[in-house]
Amino acid sequence: MTETHLSPAEVENLARTAHEGQTDKAGRPYAEHLAAVAEGVRARGGDPEQIAAAWLHDAVEDDALSAEWLAGAALTERTKAIVRAVTKRRGEEPEAYARRILDTPGALLVKEADLAHNADPARLAVLDGPTRKRLTEKYTRMRALLGL
Repeated sequence: MTETHLSPAEVENLARTAHEGQTDKAGRPYAEHLAAVAEGVRARGGDPEQIAAAWLHDAVEDDALSAEWLAGAALTERTKAIVRAVTKRRGEEPEAYARRILDTPGALLVKEADLAHNADPARLAVLDGPTRKRLTEKYTRMRALLGL
């Protein structure tokens, strides 16, 4: 019996719907970030499973979709593992988070694209000074922990 999985367009639509009404720190529609991360994964040579994970990378963390939904979703086990790996857990130390990403095949590329978009100077420029400084330091530290 063959397992059916969501198509790339279905994953994109699902992610856009799940995050509907959400905005990023700059007040932009959150789907713009998801699209940028998915494109960043594609541009870096990512495969369809990694691109699907890029669309869903913040869904569980932001409570747009539940961990239970992810467990039963029509996605490959690798895509689910990548989403789980890049989902930050409350109170988790950055070192443990980075270790999980590095230990999960395919997750580093997704996190690299996420960090690249988050640290985009044009995105950071619209934030207030203290927020920009805090986020820049956070993203720089994570890049170092991941060896990027």
